[in-house]
Amino acid sequence: MSAREPIMATTGLSATDPQALLDAVLRSNAGTTEPRLRQILAAAIRHLHAFALETELTPAELDIGLDFLVAIGQASGPKKHEGILLADILGLATLVQLRGARHALAAGGTEPALVGPFWRSGQPLRSHGECIASAETPGPRLTVRGRVCSLDGRPLAGARVETWQASPRGLYDNQDASQPNMNLRGRFETDAEGRFSFLSVRPAGYPVPTDGPCGELLAAQGRHTMRPAHLHVLVVAEGHRVLATQFFDAEDPHAHDDVVFGAVGSLLRRFEPDGQGGYTLDLELRLEPGATLIPKCPLP
Repeated sequence: MSAREPIMATTGLSATDPQALLDAVLRSNAGTTEPRLRQILAAAIRHLHAFALETELTPAELDIGLDFLVAIGQASGPKKHEGILLADILGLATLVQLRGARHALAAGGTEPALVGPFWRSGQPLRSHGECIASAETPGPRLTVRGRVCSLDGRPLAGARVETWQASPRGLYDNQDASQPNMNLRGRFETDAEGRFSFLSVRPAGYPVPTDGPCGELLAAQGRHTMRPAHLHVLVVAEGHRVLATQFFDAEDPHAHDDVVFGAVGSLLRRFEPDGQGGYTLDLELRLEPGATLIPKCPLP
């Protein structure tokens, strides 16, 4: 074959045939040495070509889509990861989380939920019962008591439990200059019975960031931007898969209408009144055995 011959000449189909083009692109991927990457790229190529054919995608529309992806990257930075937000509002992140945990869920494991874009590295190690909210943080007191165990109920001692939440104003500390650094965040270690506890304030629902291309997409879809009030929890225990999850206030008006589709199953909880103007939340976190792969932290 000469250098100027079309790469699809050996297929027996014309150069303008979509199947011939797809076959040629798939052949170009065949030399990818890492098997999983080769599998993922091949699937992406097939679905992208099928998507373009189904929608009769025009060159102008392709340019718009590519500009949107560029804008996603440009809108990301030290305080916001627009790519994570995009996967969230499209339901992709929830789908991947639930699909990856399907065996654990069948065995009674705790439902996962999105890590989200606001987890920070270096969250402070705190003592059992310590308050993660600064004295200036308004809102009713919330007492959280938890237990980490394996699928068979065996307590997991020495597990790392991280938690973070928005303030009653609906903002995380990295979004709000009026909050102290690392406010409403903490890291705990479970005791011999797998238990941990801390004090906080009742969280509030909030809108996802809309100052970037994801906000423009939500507006174009005519969707609301609200997340129900929730508490993030991430658990790391040796010999078990990392559990990233959230617990949602079942009384929040968006408890069943989460913009990122994360409020599922038993993660909807009632924050119980404690009779003193505050609330309590009791958690049992059941982890699946497996490799302990900690997700990438989106924020410093």
